[in-house]
Amino acid sequence: MSKHGDIKVFMSNQDNKCEDCGREIEQGEFIQLYSNKVYCLTCADLDHLVFLPSGDTALTRRARKNSNLSAIVLKFIKHRKRNERQGVLVELDALEKAEQECAADAGEREIARAKANARRLKQDKKYIQDFATHIRKIFPKCPEGREYNIAEHACEKYSGRVGRSAQAKEFSPDAVEFAVVAHIRHAETKYDEYLMDGYSRETAREMIRDEIDKVVCQWTAG
Repeated sequence: MSKHGDIKVFMSNQDNKCEDCGREIEQGEFIQLYSNKVYCLTCADLDHLVFLPSGDTALTRRARKNSNLSAIVLKFIKHRKRNERQGVLVELDALEKAEQECAADAGEREIARAKANARRLKQDKKYIQDFATHIRKIFPKCPEGREYNIAEHACEKYSGRVGRSAQAKEFSPDAVEFAVVAHIRHAETKYDEYLMDGYSRETAREMIRDEIDKVVCQWTAG
């Protein structure tokens, strides 16, 4: 837990529009609020996390402990006039590790349900392959196999991530680069640590800007 408190995400009670990218956000989607402005999880740099609903205290505790970056999910309940916790967002690897740790003291049905909630990677294989191919063309020095990891994440169905956008489906270089830079931000820098330490998104991005530029240059070098 950050000394500045937990990162909070909300389930939208109405249709919204992201302040950064302008994407239409449907009721029920996850959003983050900064200064009373609405941001989608992609622009909030939290879209790589998976949702773990409330209900299994041990699983939630272990998943958050194993996750470098996590957020509490809240929803405003109108008749109670308050925000209530719905679950948490954690890294997929952290959730899978937590499931293994809980396997000894949780029933098969509960574990199977938790796994089902975590595994939403049922994308169209050809589309992911094509997206990965375009990543490799633009970033020929990207570590071997990394393009598939990036493509699978960016193109996850129903996620609202860049890989599901109209631009991405046309393999726009800008959309491909956006997905790669987002991956570099989380995988190759201390960005997540800075967020958990309480730095704002803007400050954390500025702190790792040079690192991102360096990796981009390394991956695009001919």
